[in-house]
Amino acid sequence: MSNSLYMKNKNIRKNSPVPLKECGVFSAADLVGDKWTLLILREAFYGIVRFDDIRVDLNIPRSVLTNRLKKLVANNIMYREPYREDNSRTRYLYMLTPQGASLAPVIIALMQWGDHYIKKGNSPLTLLHKESGEQLKVAIVRENAEDVSLTDISININE
Repeated sequence: MSNSLYMKNKNIRKNSPVPLKECGVFSAADLVGDKWTLLILREAFYGIVRFDDIRVDLNIPRSVLTNRLKKLVANNIMYREPYREDNSRTRYLYMLTPQGASLAPVIIALMQWGDHYIKKGNSPLTLLHKESGEQLKVAIVRENAEDVSLTDISININE
């Protein structure tokens, strides 16, 4: 009846094999796991990097945006780059660091999941490979790039 990974593998556990404080999911969720932070990262991936543009696009309170950006900068996910338009004060672009850019598969996976299961396939955009024009998707793949099903994954606990 259930499609859960543990049910298909008949490996029912009472406890997680990794203590919460040692878990990468816990650490990542603590840093980028709230709605506003994920949406700010989405904006950066789309190229919306000026504070006021992010604020207007997301309709996010100024104080919330300020706090989230400070946290992302402090944790090397984004960096501030100054710019100045004619006759105005110095302002900042909020750009992704390489560490922040490496979150792209996470954001794209959430987008594709939402498009498929919540929007029922009505996606407003498609990601394409620049040279081949082939559509892109996020997947768990083997080193040879073959897709892997969750039922084909075994969990190895590193001691």
